[in-house]
Amino acid sequence: MTQDIRIDPRGYRFGAAITLAVALIALILGAGTPGLIAMGVLTLMFVPGATAGPQATVQSWLFKRLVRPRIGPPAETESFRPPRFAQQMGLAMSAAALVLGLLGIAAGFYVFAALVTVASFLNAVFGFCLGCEIYLGFKRATTRAA
Repeated sequence: MTQDIRIDPRGYRFGAAITLAVALIALILGAGTPGLIAMGVLTLMFVPGATAGPQATVQSWLFKRLVRPRIGPPAETESFRPPRFAQQMGLAMSAAALVLGLLGIAAGFYVFAALVTVASFLNAVFGFCLGCEIYLGFKRATTRAA
């Protein structure tokens, strides 16, 4: 079993703001080549977070170097597992948008790009991590079933 790494919740909220910006750029640019490039970048941005956890992302590095020194340590930390699951969901949705866009299925590109955008908006603006809540719901369901 993987060690439970503790992370600053403000860091992945900051990361969600960057994700939101890139997802919006992809949506605005559309399902053509520029939008697909932006979605490809976003998909690659999710890979470290989906595999190692949000503490391994470029967004986390930026937060640690630029933001955290100015705001100080967090009042509390939390497990990396729910945000890692959220990153896995983001990777799946951005990859689906990218693949569907590459296949010429523009509607699929827009649907999955919009899902990433909405999820990152909820986290960045309201601190509501949809993927984290889904993870915790699965945990509660499997704990009750056991």
